[in-house]
Amino acid sequence: MGPLDILFHLLNFVAPAAAVSLLLSMANGVLGGAAARRGDVWRRCLVNFIVGSLVLVAGLALLGRDGKMMTYLALVLAIASSEWWLTGDPFKRRPS
Repeated sequence: MGPLDILFHLLNFVAPAAAVSLLLSMANGVLGGAAARRGDVWRRCLVNFIVGSLVLVAGLALLGRDGKMMTYLALVLAIASSEWWLTGDPFKRRPS
């Protein structure tokens, strides 16, 4: 396998993390209200991408192969949790 093939394999491996992080960060920036618009969308997208990539690597290491649905479930949950955490103070009580 040549260097270009290795690059394409790595890009395809992290493509789900890139897509989910970009879509969630952009959607939260538009629909998330003032707390989501306060932060930088691209910074949140980068952090979410890193979290998602780490989840994909952990899924590959633990399950032995790429593309398992359990890994994709963990990917979505981890990126959603990361976005929730980055949007603001997640444990701050809101007045009722």
